[in-house]
Amino acid sequence: MENLTSKKMLPVFAFWALGLIWGSNFIYMRLVSHYIASMQVVFLRVALSVLPIIAYGIFTHSFKKEHLKYWYHFLVMSLLAAVVYYYCFVMGSHLLYSGIAGAMSGSTPLFSFVLGMLFLNEEKLTFRKVLGLLLGLLGIILLAKPFNADFTPTTWEGIAYMVVGSLSFGASFIYAKKFVSPLQIPSVALTSYQLIGATIILLAITPFEGMSNVFSNTNAALGLIIGLSFLGTGLAFLIYYFIIDKLGGVKASSVTYIPPIVALIIGAFIGKEPIVLSDFLGAFIVLLGVYLLKKK
Repeated sequence: MENLTSKKMLPVFAFWALGLIWGSNFIYMRLVSHYIASMQVVFLRVALSVLPIIAYGIFTHSFKKEHLKYWYHFLVMSLLAAVVYYYCFVMGSHLLYSGIAGAMSGSTPLFSFVLGMLFLNEEKLTFRKVLGLLLGLLGIILLAKPFNADFTPTTWEGIAYMVVGSLSFGASFIYAKKFVSPLQIPSVALTSYQLIGATIILLAITPFEGMSNVFSNTNAALGLIIGLSFLGTGLAFLIYYFIIDKLGGVKASSVTYIPPIVALIIGAFIGKEPIVLSDFLGAFIVLLGVYLLKKK
């Protein structure tokens, strides 16, 4: 009986662990970006995380030679779901408070819905979904605080990066659904190809001068290697596959409700950022809008 209970509890534990891991990424991105360029953060995050994913793919026999003929799809996914997405979120976390950046990341499903409606012709615009989109927009405005006296051009830039990053990640879901999912390639293989492609792209565009500066600060180095790469990318993907297998795709996808709140709490209590009640309200309204969009 005890073993049976443990088996049932493990996916639940993994679910919450993944939410905490993803929510903590933003404070790490903000910390590391103080020592090295944002593109360098992205390169190291991807390059250090790709090996455990490949190892898991080999262990599960997920790689097939015939997959290589779809390299152009993997390249697009590398750009949308790794290079552009990670870079924009690092820049957003650097220019904004990490808690605000994390809360704004919860808007990704809003962009996915709009893009799906435009390009997949599957989403139907109903009153509930219009309400969800409007609530999501209201939540983003509350988080951005455009009428605040402290609002600066740098704030605008940070918000723009978070919006572009969320849009890129949202577009990756639409592209995957239309072109990649029909290929029936295992998720771990797709992620491996995506991260390998991203590593190759980043090798070509990343300036390497000064990259070792991250090791001048122990917290920044640990945040990069353990927080962003090992936990936030490599292990996070493996946990996500595990909870999809054990809980199903719909329940697993609801893990995205956790990181925005976690990012705000970490930013306020660990990062000592000036997070206020309206920020939590804004994050809640964004997530409520996402809930209305996802509700069947």
